[in-house]
Amino acid sequence: MRVILMLCLIAVAILLEQTVLNFLRVAGVKPDLLLLLVVFNGFLKGPREGAFWGFIAGILEDLAFGYYIGLHALSKLAAGYVAGLGEYVYKENSIVAAAMVWGTSLVSGCVMYVLLLTLGIALAPGEVFLRVVLPAAVYNGLVSLLFYQPYRNSTIRGILREERF
Repeated sequence: MRVILMLCLIAVAILLEQTVLNFLRVAGVKPDLLLLLVVFNGFLKGPREGAFWGFIAGILEDLAFGYYIGLHALSKLAAGYVAGLGEYVYKENSIVAAAMVWGTSLVSGCVMYVLLLTLGIALAPGEVFLRVVLPAAVYNGLVSLLFYQPYRNSTIRGILREERF
């Protein structure tokens, strides 16, 4: 059941990112809801599950809208894994989760930049960092403050908790 719900959340996030969130751009960037899902999941469940759902969310995003298959999959896999490394951090605090989202957004952006370089797409690193990666990380961190506690509560007591047989 949890797998089906996660896939539905990923599909809704992809749909929102490609429609409504285009109107919520600030400084040219919009929040990455898929990254928030991946980071929340990694932060709450550990690196293995964070990397798994990061890859699944990223490959679905690549298949839906990407020009390069695997670009988002690898960057979100890295973000989910890094978020999972913080599984022993104080998870009850939304500020800690926002800091984790901010940091993993930076990791994801840097991985994406390196992958674009390997594809022969040369971009100025300073400009990419200051105009895209850093504003997106700040935006994602701020948006995570809205969604972290409801997501955490649903993984503990709600519909996203793990089923035990």
